[in-house]
Amino acid sequence: MVPDLPTHVRLTQTSPGSSSLRSPLPRLSSQLTLERILDDLGSTLLNPLTTIAEPHQAVTGVVAFDPHDDQIIPAGSIVLGIGLADSADIRRCLGSMAAAGARVLIVRGPGEVLEPLSRAAYGHGICVFTLVSGASWTQLSNLINSLLVDPRGVDDTETIDGLPGGDLFAVANAIGSLLGAPITIEDRNSRVLAFSSGQDAADGPRIETILDRQVPVEYTRRLQSAGFFTRLYSSTDPVSIRLDVDGVEIKNRVAIAVRAGGEILGSVWAALPDEIDEERAQILKDMAKIAALHMLRLRAGDGLDRRLRADLLATALEGGDGAEYAIRKLGVESSPIAVFALGVDPDESSQLDEAIETQRIADAINVYLAAVRPQASAARLGGTIFGILPVNDVDAGEAQTQRLVNDLVARVGTRVRVCGGIGPIVTDSRDLLSAREGARRALRVCLDRGDRSVSVAVLSRVYVDSLLLDLRDQVSLRHDQLTGPVHRLHDYDLSNHTDFVLTLDTWLACMGDVSKAADLLHVHANTLRYRLRRLAEIADLDLEDPDARFAAQLLLRIDPQLASGDAETHAGP
Repeated sequence: MVPDLPTHVRLTQTSPGSSSLRSPLPRLSSQLTLERILDDLGSTLLNPLTTIAEPHQAVTGVVAFDPHDDQIIPAGSIVLGIGLADSADIRRCLGSMAAAGARVLIVRGPGEVLEPLSRAAYGHGICVFTLVSGASWTQLSNLINSLLVDPRGVDDTETIDGLPGGDLFAVANAIGSLLGAPITIEDRNSRVLAFSSGQDAADGPRIETILDRQVPVEYTRRLQSAGFFTRLYSSTDPVSIRLDVDGVEIKNRVAIAVRAGGEILGSVWAALPDEIDEERAQILKDMAKIAALHMLRLRAGDGLDRRLRADLLATALEGGDGAEYAIRKLGVESSPIAVFALGVDPDESSQLDEAIETQRIADAINVYLAAVRPQASAARLGGTIFGILPVNDVDAGEAQTQRLVNDLVARVGTRVRVCGGIGPIVTDSRDLLSAREGARRALRVCLDRGDRSVSVAVLSRVYVDSLLLDLRDQVSLRHDQLTGPVHRLHDYDLSNHTDFVLTLDTWLACMGDVSKAADLLHVHANTLRYRLRRLAEIADLDLEDPDARFAAQLLLRIDPQLASGDAETHAGP
């Protein structure tokens, strides 16, 4: 339960250093506009290169322009011109933006291209910003996405003490206006959830924290060793601290814990020029209670949003009557659609850890997709992450999807092995079920393979491998008692500690090439020829018969007992 709020919290504007509370705080809009991005990020990250003709234009998302990839640029999106240096690429980028209705471009190109870029952008009605030195594209993308307001999470019709419910950035701005200081709202792991405007007036460590959305490790270690977090989380009053960092001027920090009953949700931090007085300490205490309500609302909204997107995606991938409606609700335009699947290698984690890790990966993927592929969507359905990606056409869609899934696997598979599978491209929403099944089958092939250098499989290229796994499932499900030459050989190996099954499997895999198989088995070619004659006698197997060879090779692939290699072997006769 959240502690009772004060009957009246004065949300008023104050200037830095003033102790009086004067004019009412203006209402903050929940719609993300270019003006709000500039107010919140300011000169910390962006510098205008051209005139801003429409500061009130709505911003719908962020997309990175890739000159080597045909991609969909949604209307109203901010385009990151990463690596734009060639005049042809610049013209292509501006043309694509103008056609799509995107009016904001951010670049960090060499100085000689900025002037012609400005002139060309002006002709298309596009405003251009440059990214400041020292800031990364990932930081910029994450920060802008944090400012994007999801109508399911923040609703103007649902307010908490006059602020949009769950909008922590509005809360941070309100506190900053009351205290006349830059504000951050952080979780228990010192991760920045929201920040107020005016951060460029703070000190270096604070700006670094905003850019990385995480308090630097060296500072958290110092705070922990000084016992600061113990004092912070055990007190209901603001706690002050000064960090002594050589060569860096650091402003006084005041923090207060944000609580919901007995649970610590996080903390609110203010960078003050001097010690906090009694009046501002009371404001911070009151606002911490309001921040608790917004954090709880945001947490509930995140859970609801996650379930809603998962339900919509599941409905779409069923391919039934509701698939087309679900696709529209997910924001996917009418176009060919690719379905992909990602999964965690179960051999590297327990069942519980696998579920937690899979959900973490699903969340990370959605954050990344929001930045680079805003029309794509992904969700954890059962133990697998499924996603859909609109593509430009059927022919090029497979390669386009493979590039994206390769990128996702490389980004999220740093702690555990993650594999991906890609199903067929479909043009009708009713075919999404078969596309999902295809992605699942391709993923299973990838996870089943021992080759860890291959992390993404496309069904069209591993279809036969998938069929073999299906046959293996049937054998296991029916508990078939398979007999025949290969199983007689297997029984002989178990009784006599030989390795004839391995010999046969290697020879068949080498297409009957005795020299190559002998090298793999580390034996002389004549020894291998002797073993082949001997195993043919034991198993009553005609190695000259192509049908017999095919049957033997098929059984070696689909029988779990044979595939598991549970025979005890040595370099036998």
